[in-house]
Formats: sequence, structure tokens, C-alpha cells
Amino acid sequence: MRTSRLLALAVRHQFLEWAGTWWFTASLVVNYAIGPLIGLVVWSAALPGDAGVVRYFVALVAVHLLTASFEDYTFAESVYDGTIGHQLLKPQPVVVGPAGANLAIRLWLSLFGLPLTVVVALVTGASYRWQAVLLAFPSLVLAAVLRFLWTWLLALAAFWTERVHAIVAFGNILVFLLGGIAAPLGELPGSWRTVAALLPCHAMLGLPAGIAAGTLSGSGTAVALQAGWCVILTAAAVVVWRSGVRRYTAVGA
Repeated sequence: MRTSRLLALAVRHQFLEWAGTWWFTASLVVNYAIGPLIGLVVWSAALPGDAGVVRYFVALVAVHLLTASFEDYTFAESVYDGTIGHQLLKPQPVVVGPAGANLAIRLWLSLFGLPLTVVVALVTGASYRWQAVLLAFPSLVLAAVLRFLWTWLLALAAFWTERVHAIVAFGNILVFLLGGIAAPLGELPGSWRTVAALLPCHAMLGLPAGIAAGTLSGSGTAVALQAGWCVILTAAAVVVWRSGVRRYTAVGA
């Protein structure tokens, strides 16, 4: 309960702090929406008349915005400028700060981005069954957690290198290629389709979008795999965090 209250306070603080940067938030919405929108145009031309593709990419706009993560900035920079030392002295897990910032930014992105998604849906004529949207909600929550863990894990490289932004960018490229933005899972070649389905990238984006669009079968197994990846990445982040903190304190920072 104490950690939950601290997280809520962190979200409130970050949400208010971002209130003065609405123009930057709007630019982030455009940046995160443009990939799925380009995919919508390309794949609608490649598969004309396929309503499932339209529904998928419109849903992907919302999923991409609601799972956005920026831990290479909200966390890694604190390692580089030394302010993480203050966080280590506080009687709370350091991850509370980045997690609070993550949730606050996603709230702002949803305030700007969800109306955009509705407009795109109306323009393209995309319609959804409410049962499919409800079914996609648990997967969306897991996708949001998974993408935070993925970015947080990559951002922990800041303890060892000053090239953390390049590392996180490489991770984002993998998510773009295998997560469902470059192509829906069903349109990938056979071997790549199997690889993408097993890796966490598709679970971060394409899975909840596909469930909402009604284009995925066997979603129960996929969501179970999604939850499994959350456990795996959480364990990996704990191990890397402890190793990184030991290294950080050992060099006298």
C-alpha cells in the first residue's frame, strides 16, 4: 500500500509538471501516431477492402500511445548527471520515480491521442465489437507493463555505457519490425511469424491491437505468453539493477 501511495504521488507530480508542456506532448502524439498511420496507408493499399487491416492499424495507434515509454530519458539521464544518488537515499524503490513519470506521460498522451484515434476510426470507417475491445483490455495492460519493463531494462545500460539512447533506439527498432507496426503478424513470412509471436515485441503492440480488431486467433495462449514475458523481464531487470547499483557505488559516484 505504501508503494502504491508513493507511485500515485509520483504520477500526480509528473502529471502537473507536464501540464506546462502541452505543445511537446502534442509533438509526441504525432511522432507515435505516424508509424501506425503509415502502416495503415501502406497495408490498405496492399490489401484493399480488408476491413481487419484497417481496424488493426487504427487500434495500433491507440496501443502505441498508451504503451509509450521514455526511461532512457526519465531514468538514464539521472545516472549521467548523478541525481540518482539522491534517489538511492530515499526510503522508496528508485523505480517508483520512472514508473510515475511513465504513467503521467501516458495519461497526457491519451488525452491528446485518443481523440485523434477516434477521428481516424471515423474517417476510415473502422468499427469494433465491444466484446473484442473488452477482451483486449487485459492484454493492453500487460503490454503497457511489458513495454515499460523492456525500456527500463535497456535504460539500465546507463550504468555501463553513455550510449544508452542508441541501445534503447535499437530496442525500439526491434519493436517496430517485429511488434506489428511494420507489418501485421499474419502478413509476415512463416518463420518470421513464429519468431515474432514468441518474442516480447509483438506482445507490446500487435497483440492487444489484433485482439481489439478481431484478427487474432488463439489470443488466450498469446496473453499467457505475454504475462510470462512480464515475469521474465521483471526478474532480468532486478538482476541488472542490483548489478548496476553495485557498479555505480563502487566507482565512488
